[in-house]
Amino acid sequence: MPTVEQQFIWLFVLAAPVACIAWTVTHEEVFDEFHDWCAAKSRSSRALYQRKFFYLFTCEYCFSHYVAAGIVWLADFRLLVPGWRGALLAWLTLVWVANFYMSLYGRLRLDIKRERVEIKAEEHAVKKLTRSK
Repeated sequence: MPTVEQQFIWLFVLAAPVACIAWTVTHEEVFDEFHDWCAAKSRSSRALYQRKFFYLFTCEYCFSHYVAAGIVWLADFRLLVPGWRGALLAWLTLVWVANFYMSLYGRLRLDIKRERVEIKAEEHAVKKLTRSK
């Protein structure tokens, strides 16, 4: 079994693809049609299990659980203890770190968007000033 330090390095490395996949599927335009279809199905399906299944593809937190489970399985990743307990701990911790990454990314995107709006407003004000002179 890898050292604790190596396990934590793997934890933070493996959280990046979990966050990337979960964010891309649930937020990015490349999956927009799929996202809209799943959102509609999650609202209109008769069966509860169908509504919940389709909702998974619209929520980055929910979807990250499944992506993390796949990554833990593919990488055979265990955290701190061997066996199923280490896999369970790795899975839940990986979800937590990936969602932390997604929160940071979402915040960064929001700050960038706000800066762009502020810059456009300043440019508009400058153009207005130069026109009035």
